[in-house]
Amino acid sequence: QVQLVESGGGLVQAGESLRLSCAASISIFSFNVMGWYRQVPGKQRDLVAGISRGGATNYADSVKGRFTISRDMSKNTVYLQMNSLKPEDTAIYYCKATNVGGSSWGQGTQVTVSS
Repeated sequence: QVQLVESGGGLVQAGESLRLSCAASISIFSFNVMGWYRQVPGKQRDLVAGISRGGATNYADSVKGRFTISRDMSKNTVYLQMNSLKPEDTAIYYCKATNVGGSSWGQGTQVTVSS
C-alpha cells in the first residue's frame, strides 16, 4: 500500500506564496506520473499540475506561470510551488501517484487564500 503524505498548506493573503510537499512511502521513480489536484466543496477534483517519470510537466491553464511542480528523488517527494496566490486558488490540494498497479491519493492539505 503506497502512502502519500501532503504538507505545507495554510492560510495566506493574495499575492503570497506556499510550497506544498508530497512525501511517498516508496521510490517516486516507480510511478508513471505524479500530480497535484485540488477540490472545493461541491465541485470535482481537478488536475493542477503533473510530472511524468521522465520529468515532463503539465499545468492547468489557471496556474500556468504561477505554479511549479518539481521533485526530489532522494527524498521521494514531489513539490508544488505556488506563487502569486489568488483567492480562487483556495481548495484542498491532493497528491496523486499512478503506476501500473493503479493510483494512490494523499489525504489532502487545505490552502486558503484571503483577499
